[in-house]
Amino acid sequence: MSGEAIYRGYDRAALDAQYNNRARIPEYVDYFDRWLAWSAETRKALPGGRDVAYGDLPVETLDIFPAERHDAPILIMIHGGYWYSLDKHHDSFVAEGCRPHGVATVVVNYGLAPDYRMDEIVRQNRAAAAWVWRNAASLGCNPSRIHVLGQSAGGHLAAMLLATDWPAFGAGLPADLVKSAVSISGIYDLEPIRLCYLNDNVGMDEAEARRNSPVAQRYPVAAPLMLVSGDIESEEYERQAAAMAAVWEAHGYPLSRLELPGYNHFTMADQLREPDSELTRALMAQMGVPT
Repeated sequence: MSGEAIYRGYDRAALDAQYNNRARIPEYVDYFDRWLAWSAETRKALPGGRDVAYGDLPVETLDIFPAERHDAPILIMIHGGYWYSLDKHHDSFVAEGCRPHGVATVVVNYGLAPDYRMDEIVRQNRAAAAWVWRNAASLGCNPSRIHVLGQSAGGHLAAMLLATDWPAFGAGLPADLVKSAVSISGIYDLEPIRLCYLNDNVGMDEAEARRNSPVAQRYPVAAPLMLVSGDIESEEYERQAAAMAAVWEAHGYPLSRLELPGYNHFTMADQLREPDSELTRALMAQMGVPT
């Protein structure tokens, strides 16, 4: 017997199922272990700075993988994990796909729920991007070519960076600090997150969910946005991407959609390790980097 509908016709159990990717794809642990192993190899093989502080909190650190060229564009990578798990050590491997194209990679760490609320998680990622802009030149990078990439919860945070009023966030920051964003299987409407099992960890109220939902934001700069989806995902993930696309189209801003047949919520990120993968090539094209 089904329960009472709480969101778009879903009862609590059905809504939980829409967002429980770990139940839908039980081998997710294998993917996490693979990312960790790849990333450990990357940190060993590539030069750069590790655990560099971008703020005062112990969790506010980032890893830097510089490009071989001077004045390089920068890709900021934001990890997923539904805001309560994983960390930057899972995503170092992204630098393997970027470095051959002359792109520097910065992988961001941030505080996790329930110790940190959504407002603070968003603030930390904004602080990381501001730090990158302020320090880009000293890293041999171009501060006017900063782009952002995120997966799942990281895709949500990447979109929130595009919604940032940078001059209000920090003195001297340019309005177009982030030049473009790529969101892989992102979450753009946090209301169903508030209503499903995930909120047991995330702990949002209605106002906080709306305040941090990309579909409810104003976007001051017409930055290109790419939405990346697999074809082994739930109906709610498909709706989330369609809702964000509608917001971007309503603004008249540059939008692209990339669908990766045969890929699920987790495996899409694997392509980022390969310099010549479809996803990496699309990412470089959006950044204006020839391949």
